[in-house]
Amino acid sequence: MTETDVTILAIESSCDETSAAVVKNGDTVLSNVVASQIKSHMRFGGVVPEVASRHHVEQITQIVETALDEAQLTFEAIDAVAVTDGPGLVGSLLIGVSAAKALAFAHQKPLIPVNHMAGHIYANQLVTPMRYPLLSLVVSGGHTELVYMEKDGSFDIIGETRDDAAGEAYDKIGRILGLPYPGGKKMDEMAHEGKETMHFPRAMIKEDNYDFSFSGLKSAVINTVHNARQKGDDINPCDLAASFQASVVEVLVHKTIRAAKEKNIKQLLLAGGVAANRGLRETLSEKMAQELPEVEFVIPPLSLCGDNAAMIGAAAFTEYQQKHFAGYDLNAHPGLVLGE
Repeated sequence: MTETDVTILAIESSCDETSAAVVKNGDTVLSNVVASQIKSHMRFGGVVPEVASRHHVEQITQIVETALDEAQLTFEAIDAVAVTDGPGLVGSLLIGVSAAKALAFAHQKPLIPVNHMAGHIYANQLVTPMRYPLLSLVVSGGHTELVYMEKDGSFDIIGETRDDAAGEAYDKIGRILGLPYPGGKKMDEMAHEGKETMHFPRAMIKEDNYDFSFSGLKSAVINTVHNARQKGDDINPCDLAASFQASVVEVLVHKTIRAAKEKNIKQLLLAGGVAANRGLRETLSEKMAQELPEVEFVIPPLSLCGDNAAMIGAAAFTEYQQKHFAGYDLNAHPGLVLGE
């Protein structure tokens, strides 16, 4: 390593993945270890905060040690410790924040708090350099946002969901269909096996803003299923999934393309857990090629779409350069807003 290299140990524990990573200069992953809790939460049909917190307590130390081992580094080679301080589940966040504070104090390293949503955006920096101004469509279980970035570290939320996030709607519809948690991935697979035989609402698609709403769509799908069951009618679940996904994707793509045109950007980034959705990736890629071929469209690999610490390390590099360090009084901020 050269004298200018910055190597960051990053920790992510905002929900149901315990993760630690070592990232160099914000764009090179030396290790990225993720321990998933899906099997523990599957029987409950969703994440149970207390269960998630207990898993983080059990796994965090071992995950950090494994990340350092895989990077073949000791703490002497680490320049800073970064951690997600929000948004997320407060108990889960506290485990990561407490571990990061202890490590930073013990080894006398700067402590860097990172917004979880900024991490999702900066996951793209692990694919290719980010070029400004850019627009990022952030789609996850808890968030659906259009974020405009004029420069590195600057976040302007120009559109967001007013109720359910897209990923949240996927999981709720999956539950109605009896799919195991998380239902979003299976819904995407089913959508590609079915056809759009039902027309569901495209909420707010014609409104002169960049906001989203998926609660009405969720209710329309649930009512369709309930009405069919009461009448004894059969509904093809793959067709239902295809019809639901067509509505979600059309609204997301339409508003994203319109914002991209109006903002005169150099890059469009897709970010968040739902960035793994094949229907969204393919449709947005096709529309960008047709309507904005001069704008670079970047999608992170599937391994970087879900929650992971490498993305936190990527975002932390910008914070390190700007010397945005925290004291040992750092706390969890479950309702943290991007840009605060």
